[in-house]
Amino acid sequence: MPPKTTLWPLDGHTYGKHMVLQRYMDAWLPIMLSSNDKVLFIDAFAGPGRYSGGQKGSPVIALEAFHRHRSRNMMIGQISYMFIEKEPDRAQYLKQLLDPMLHSLPTNCHVQVFQGTFASHMTNVLDAIDSQNRRLAPTFAMIDPFGVSDTPMIIVKRILSNPKSEVYISFMYEAINRFKTTSEFSASLNSLFGCQEWRKGTGISDADKKKKFFYGLYRD
Repeated sequence: MPPKTTLWPLDGHTYGKHMVLQRYMDAWLPIMLSSNDKVLFIDAFAGPGRYSGGQKGSPVIALEAFHRHRSRNMMIGQISYMFIEKEPDRAQYLKQLLDPMLHSLPTNCHVQVFQGTFASHMTNVLDAIDSQNRRLAPTFAMIDPFGVSDTPMIIVKRILSNPKSEVYISFMYEAINRFKTTSEFSASLNSLFGCQEWRKGTGISDADKKKKFFYGLYRD
């Protein structure tokens, strides 16, 4: 279940994802910023940037990966960080948390925090780019939701249709496994998968086969 408070404890699964993010950013940044004029990092469900135990959240990890990188002086391209957070209290907390860091960042690093949903904000961004016949800068998007809402396949597709862009997605199978036959949840799954083939998985009784079906469908 999504946390109700501004800050919440860090669990082991999230810690593992953060380790992957840090190591990937360490490799991605020097490659992309030495071969592109501009790149973009998107944290689609940024959160407040800190956990109740004081541990760093994904926005801080991603930003420090650039700020403290041993090869930062060789990264001549411009990087923009786009942190998107739905909840107003968490977005405000993140802004206040990052503010002291911003004054020490080099001029080729730009940071913005947006309060709103990933789906609505990215739709606006991508529509504006399309209207100008431009392309999104090479992008690394971290999409790590609490459930299945606000992560439409069409947005993922639009991001990946731009050259040199990639996504790091957490697939929330547990939320799907708690499926309840309501029209609201069905609409969310239609959006998540970009199709209605997921309905075939709801009748699978074997737990392992059911999990494999949903993971396989989403990957496809």
